[in-house]
Amino acid sequence: MKPKDWRDVILDEDDKDKQRKATPVYSGFLKYFPNAIKEVARCSQAGNDQHHPNTPLHWDKEKSKDELDSCMRHLLDHAEGIELDDCGTRHLTKCCWRMLAMLERTLTDNF
Repeated sequence: MKPKDWRDVILDEDDKDKQRKATPVYSGFLKYFPNAIKEVARCSQAGNDQHHPNTPLHWDKEKSKDELDSCMRHLLDHAEGIELDDCGTRHLTKCCWRMLAMLERTLTDNF
């Protein structure tokens, strides 16, 4: 059974506004990690260019669904002292992309 979280609760308009304001996307995420976020965005573009050249940037959720295994492979490479993947992207960046992808799939039940 899935645990109940904030998305499962039916809120009135006042509560929705409080909830929205209690999600500090800019001050609690973008300002904390601006360089990492830019690096992951470049990873998204590089992946799109590799798998879907000459198409607008998009996440092809059917292309690969092994987020956790892929993340761990990149983390192992990083742990072994291999900073960059063959394409020149940091293994930690690819690991971060995969973890964000897994979190998004988990939050949206999109496996």
